[in-house]
Amino acid sequence: MKRPFCLFSTLAGLALPASASGLDQLKSFLDANRSARGVFTQTVIAKSGRKPQQSAGIFALQRPGKFRWSYEKPYKQLLVSDGSKLWSYDPELNQVAVKKLGSAFGASPAALLAGQDLDKHFELREGVASDGLEFVEARPKGGDASFESMKIGFAANRPVSMEIHDSFGQVTVLRFTQFETNPALPAGLFRFTAPAGADVVGD
Repeated sequence: MKRPFCLFSTLAGLALPASASGLDQLKSFLDANRSARGVFTQTVIAKSGRKPQQSAGIFALQRPGKFRWSYEKPYKQLLVSDGSKLWSYDPELNQVAVKKLGSAFGASPAALLAGQDLDKHFELREGVASDGLEFVEARPKGGDASFESMKIGFAANRPVSMEIHDSFGQVTVLRFTQFETNPALPAGLFRFTAPAGADVVGD
């Protein structure tokens, strides 16, 4: 069963030292970057202990609120947001689900990289450094969030990993194997047009 993420540079000449705290690195990342793209791997670990689900793909984001999350392996699936709506496309089923982002996006995992006003939506605190990474721990303030807690690992002011815990005991671990900051991204990357014949459901 596919479980998509509900779900994206160092300061020019002024990179913080490697010992900078996770919160400092998160702030530097958000202050210095409006866009990013790269490659990710994802592991979903169920509470039941069944075999973890592995997937991989590419992503792009542009703050605030725009992102494109494309699963390439083992199944293709696409998530696109233009900042107002979210499209989820399953090529195998030729089905598109559409929904308005609304206020819930502000407290979603994607918002920690592509959103804004983080203090409004999250309780943020310093995590425990591990494996050369500095961590930020986040809990959503709203009751309608899609997860219970998350931690993000940073190195050189860039996100390296995300670990998301949901209310069902499921853990989703994302690792960014490539992360390019402030690329020029075409506007069309964050728009989606349903393929001919696709079944479209939602808003």
